Amino acid sequence: MPFATNRGQKIHYTVEGKGPLVVLQHGLFMDAESWRANGFVAALSERFTVASVDSLGHGLSDKPADPALYAQAQRAGDIVAVLDALGAEKAHLIGYSMGGWMAVGVARHHPERLASLTIGGWDLAGGVPKGPAGPIRFDIFWGFSQQVAPALVGWVTPGILPAMQACFEALATLEGAPGAVLGAGVPVLLWDGTADPYHGPSQAFAAANGLPFLSTPGDHLQAIMAPEPSVVAEIAAFLARA
Repeated sequence: MPFATNRGQKIHYTVEGKGPLVVLQHGLFMDAESWRANGFVAALSERFTVASVDSLGHGLSDKPADPALYAQAQRAGDIVAVLDALGAEKAHLIGYSMGGWMAVGVARHHPERLASLTIGGWDLAGGVPKGPAGPIRFDIFWGFSQQVAPALVGWVTPGILPAMQACFEALATLEGAPGAVLGAGVPVLLWDGTADPYHGPSQAFAAANGLPFLSTPGDHLQAIMAPEPSVVAEIAAFLARA
């Protein structure tokens, strides 16, 4: 089982295929295996080397409770540590939801390591949607997640919950995101499901800045957990052009 190490934390990843390197970074409560289950790994590994990364706190990676370890710069460093472990100078990076936020972190702190950037299920300018009373607290988000996606969060034990809270609360870091993405100097694709609250803001940002936008069926979870084959094909075509 391959692991990279960054700031003393072990980051697990899997590798399949052959060709230019594509790194897949999942969202909150998911893991590297999620990309296999939704068909991305099988489709992309026909033309690319595909590295799927278990984010800190998830899968087989370490799960510390210290919130400081979940800062965006450090999480971006985890992805770069995987590139280093693979001996890769650059990679096409695909991040979804929390993984999209992490991908923005790579654009902010390590743009020279990117070959292209695909951000799905994330409003890079606005972040997590606000509730009627303002920013959503983690306890509210956790309760909602247990109700609507019990199978997705069933692995989260009380001992792991502090790590999940740290992941969620770190998502409030949005400073410099638009400029980092636009200034990374690589092709950028934004992608959201039509029923995802992030769809409208991301589509507007793409249109305002001349970026391609992939609009796909489904809400936030459906768009990533059960994407239509054409979705993966369009992202693969973007990577090939990039």
